[in-house]
Amino acid sequence: MSQKISQQDLREIFKKEFGYEAYNHLFSNMEYIVKSNNNDILLIIVPNIYIEQWIKTQYNKKILEIFEKYFKTQPEIHINKETKKTNVKSFKQNIQKTQNSLNPSYTFETFIQGDSNKFAYEIAKQVCEKQSERYNPVLFYGGTGLGKTHLLNAIGNKVIEKDKIVIYITAEQFLNDYISKIQSNNMESFREKYRNCDYLLIDDVQFFGGKQQIQDEFFHTFNELHTKKKQIIMTADKSLKQITGLAERLKSRFEWGITADIQPPGLETKIEIIKQKCVINHIELSKDIIEYLASNVGENIRQIEGITLKLNALSFFGQSITLTTVENAIKDIQKEPKKNPSIDDIIKAVARKFNIKPSEISSKSKVKSIAKARKIVIFITRQMIPNSMTMIAQSLNMKDHSAVSKAISSINKEIKENPTLQSEIDEIKNKL
Repeated sequence: MSQKISQQDLREIFKKEFGYEAYNHLFSNMEYIVKSNNNDILLIIVPNIYIEQWIKTQYNKKILEIFEKYFKTQPEIHINKETKKTNVKSFKQNIQKTQNSLNPSYTFETFIQGDSNKFAYEIAKQVCEKQSERYNPVLFYGGTGLGKTHLLNAIGNKVIEKDKIVIYITAEQFLNDYISKIQSNNMESFREKYRNCDYLLIDDVQFFGGKQQIQDEFFHTFNELHTKKKQIIMTADKSLKQITGLAERLKSRFEWGITADIQPPGLETKIEIIKQKCVINHIELSKDIIEYLASNVGENIRQIEGITLKLNALSFFGQSITLTTVENAIKDIQKEPKKNPSIDDIIKAVARKFNIKPSEISSKSKVKSIAKARKIVIFITRQMIPNSMTMIAQSLNMKDHSAVSKAISSINKEIKENPTLQSEIDEIKNKL
């Protein structure tokens, strides 16, 4: 049995290895708990999410090297944002309940709602309250860094409070686990693990595309869980139709439930995200700086969190946060100025979406599918290009403004009757 490592031992070693300034600013404010007889689990309690991220990105490797140097072990490191020692027990229990550790900072309370994600957020809340009763499976899809993983973790963190058995895993980890169990001739334990949970949360299912053997295994896992009325929730970076190499029988299973897309956040949502991070972590940024940040970084929420982390670190080490500081901090990630698409761009995007020729949209064809695509082009153009009424009429060979207005009214009416159409339009606009 290895000698137990005390918190004081670590403090003295960290002070020596990291130096006085880093230790005083960062490591002295943390609590350290080394678990198990082999000292192979290290739990670090940090005061806020930004120090948590800073440790993960800047110091994780060094901490492992220190343990190897002093204790001849490389522990599994868990970093948690907590301020009360009484919460440590709860955190340990959560680690034991999950087959893959959830991020404790990804909760519904820290998820900022906006028009771009409200539908997905409501679905996530409902599956926590009513396991598999209404929506099963659930697929959240959208671009990188828009909050899909946050929602998945929020669900896991919520239902763990109800003593549910949760497995949170990426599709790649599922595959790696599968390969490992095949090689060790232990598929029974693999199936026992994945087919006996209350909630299976699986990230990035597009990874299964083109991998037939793991698709077969996941198909049977899915059927087993669904039959037992266990909840299956997945994420993907694109819609089901756009995932290539996915077996039709698996796609049909995914279509049993509900899909919800998450669009990039608008300016107001980005402002609220930045404000929330400031409140949680006691950062003071002026209104002008917050609005500047929201206007000049992209829609990727992870990127927004990253720049806020960077500003917090600068503040932590005594640098005042001015507009000039912010301008310098975001130079590497500042988004390019957006250009309005041309009507030709819009025609091509709509044509691709509905699998018709751009020339057909510009024609006078009255075929139902082409006429509908033409109306959508008009609708999107009017929203994205200022003062475009005359241009629309000329480009689409229409008589006058009244015909354009009639097409817009028709699409507005259809959206009210068929909300899916709004999602399709948002998808086209997002690509533009």
